Amino acid sequence: MSDGRAAGQRPGEWIPSRPTSRDVAERAGVSQATVSLVLRDRWAGRVSPARAEAVRAAARELGYRPNLAARTLRLGRARTALVVVPALTNEFFARVHAGAARAAAADDVGVVLYPSPEGVGTAPDPFTSASATLDGVVASSMATEALAVLSEGGLPLVMLDSEPDGGAAATVNPDIAAGMRLVAGHLLRLGHRRFAHIAADVDSWTFRVRAGVLAEEVAAVPGAEVVVTERASIDVRGGLLAASRALAGPARPTALVCDDDLLAVGALKAARRRGLRVPDDVSVTGFDDLTMATAVEPELTTVRLPGEELGAAGMRALLAVLRGEVLGTTVLPVELRQRGSTAPPAP
Repeated sequence: MSDGRAAGQRPGEWIPSRPTSRDVAERAGVSQATVSLVLRDRWAGRVSPARAEAVRAAARELGYRPNLAARTLRLGRARTALVVVPALTNEFFARVHAGAARAAAADDVGVVLYPSPEGVGTAPDPFTSASATLDGVVASSMATEALAVLSEGGLPLVMLDSEPDGGAAATVNPDIAAGMRLVAGHLLRLGHRRFAHIAADVDSWTFRVRAGVLAEEVAAVPGAEVVVTERASIDVRGGLLAASRALAGPARPTALVCDDDLLAVGALKAARRRGLRVPDDVSVTGFDDLTMATAVEPELTTVRLPGEELGAAGMRALLAVLRGEVLGTTVLPVELRQRGSTAPPAP
């Protein structure tokens, strides 16, 4: 049975209905500045671990929660960023959001997630006035003009996996060109000379780069060519249909270069349905390194795009812009994960 004291209340002690940082400081025997450092997770190297734990314990005992509304008034900012992605169901964009949310939380900034399907049409303003409720926008894999409604009110815009110098305050990109060069170089060294490009049917910077680099790398090797390009919706069925068409042509390719792992999984299905073995009869590559890349058999050779790092770097770029810093384009490294879906072509 309760004796009427609040949680954490000591006998004879009065606890206010809404504890403040000053109350936490008094309970822990530290300054309010120390409380702020610890509760914002910026205490390392400034506060001893024992004192940091004392602050956290005091906050738990008092049931203290930061007054974010008061902090907003003091700072004069909404302390909220909008993260826009083409699709919530895509694992890559889920990683982007996770990274952005992590970086935002480290700076006590809230995140609103907003999907804009396909990333090509105009994204409507999700609020009565986004500029009145947000500090800025981080948008992944979209055309800059699609964000016009959100950015026309003066909101800083950071673009991810998008065309550099496209009008955004800053751009953060994975090194897409390097990724496709890694794919093409790997297959060319294995001896492949007849390629099919299973291309995403989306007119955006990132997919134009993939197509351009693949064409350049293949054209640089005598006797090598992209014998066919088949466009596909970015899903397994799209990859299946496009790869089936590519494999049915008169000059059957020995390698299927896919713009996305979903397309590559569809390509694996297409090869199997035609009685072809991967990689003995045809090699298949993907892009993104999604979880499914190692769930299929054979496992996919693919390019790992750093989704979480991309989201985190984008959010940090937005916060830097809000501090008045001038940024350009940041490029993040990518990796080729060589697995069982590629091998030298059959003699």
